[in-house]
Amino acid sequence: MTQELFSSTTTPLTPPKLEEDRLSWLRLFRSQGVGVHTFFRLMQDHGDAQRVLDMLPDLAARAGLRHYEACPVAMVEAEWRAARKAHAHLVCYGDPQYPALLADIEDPPPVFWAKGNLDLLMRPAVAIVGARNASSLGERMARRLAQDLGAAGFSIVSGLARGIDTAAHDASLRTGTIAVQGGGIDVAYPKENQKLFDRIGQVGLLVAEQPMGLSPQSRHFPRRNRIITGLSAGVVVVEAAARSGSLISARNAADQGREVMAVPGHPMDGRASGCNMLLRDGATLIRSADDVIEALAGLAEPELPLEPVEIAQPGETYFTPAPPCAAPAPKPAATRSAVSPQPASERSAYQEILNRLGPVPLAEDQLIRDLKLPATAIAPVLLDLEMAGKITRHAGGLLSRL
Repeated sequence: MTQELFSSTTTPLTPPKLEEDRLSWLRLFRSQGVGVHTFFRLMQDHGDAQRVLDMLPDLAARAGLRHYEACPVAMVEAEWRAARKAHAHLVCYGDPQYPALLADIEDPPPVFWAKGNLDLLMRPAVAIVGARNASSLGERMARRLAQDLGAAGFSIVSGLARGIDTAAHDASLRTGTIAVQGGGIDVAYPKENQKLFDRIGQVGLLVAEQPMGLSPQSRHFPRRNRIITGLSAGVVVVEAAARSGSLISARNAADQGREVMAVPGHPMDGRASGCNMLLRDGATLIRSADDVIEALAGLAEPELPLEPVEIAQPGETYFTPAPPCAAPAPKPAATRSAVSPQPASERSAYQEILNRLGPVPLAEDQLIRDLKLPATAIAPVLLDLEMAGKITRHAGGLLSRL
C-alpha cells in the first residue's frame, strides 16, 4: 500500500468495545499488505475497522493490486474460537490493559493475544535475554537476576527460548514472568519447554502477536523481540555471541529509548563477546539485581512484589534443560579410551557438558547439579573429555573448557 491511498483527514483512534469491532480489528491486521504502520494510518484516516475493510479492495486497486481480498471472515472467526478455547484474551491498542511503554514504541502491535495474569502488563518490567546454548554460569546469573528483580517487584520479560530465557522465566514464575512468543499463543516453542509454557499460562503471562496455531519461523523472532523490549524499562543481556538475536533485542531497546545493560564475560568465551561489545559501546555493566535497579532509578520504580505463587513442591523446578541423555553405565577407568566410539547417549552427555563449560572455571558439583544426572554417570564422561584435551581441572574441584 502506498501513501497515496490515504486521505489528509485523521480520526482519533479509540479501542474497540464490542466483540464484532474487535473481530474487525483482528481481521484488518491479518489482511494481506496491512502491516503495523498501514493499520494505524488507515484507522486514523477512516476511524472504523469495518469501514476500512470494505474499502480495502478499492484502495488496493488504486495501488495496482488486482483481485485483492481482505482476510476471510471465516479465518478470523476460527482464530477467535481457538483463542477462546485456549483462554486467551485479545488486547487492542488503547485498551486499559495495553501497556503504556509498548504503546510508545515506533511500531506497537495493534492487537496481541494474552493468556494468564494480565495484571503483569501493568507492572514495571525488565527483559532478561541471552544465549540459547548458555553456560552453567550464565544460567545461574540469569536465575539470580530474575529471582532478585522479581522479589523487588519487577515483572521479568523474555522469549521462552532455550538457555537464558528459560532460566529467567523459571526463576520468576512465582513473582511474575511474561513470555513473548514468536508463534501462536497456543504453540509451545521449543517443545522441550512445554511444561514451563503451561505453567506460565497459568500463573504468569503469555503474549503473542502472531495468529493462533502458528508455528514460529526465523522471520518471526525479530518482530517478537521488539515486543520483549517494548514491554520493558530496560533489557539485560546475560550471554550473547557477537551475532545473535539478543543483540537485535539490545538494538531494539536502544532505539526505543530503553536502558541497555549487559553482564560481562570472559574475553575468550564466544558467548560473552556480544555482552562485552555492548559494554564497550556504553551499556551499563551488571553484576547483580542492585545494579539493574540503580540503572532504572527514575525510569521504572518497582512496586510491591506479588504474593509468591505456590506452584511446585519444595525442590521441584519447571526449568527444562536440553533433552536429557540416558546415563551411560560407568566403566572401569582402565578400560576406557578418549578415542573409542561412544554410544549416542554418551555423545549427547559429552556435548551437554561442553556447552555448559567455558573459560571461567566451574565447580564440578555445580555442573552435576545443573545437568541433573548422577555423579556416577558424569565422572567417566569428564575423564574422557579431560584425556581428549577438551577440558581441564583446577584446584578446588573446578573445571573449565579448553
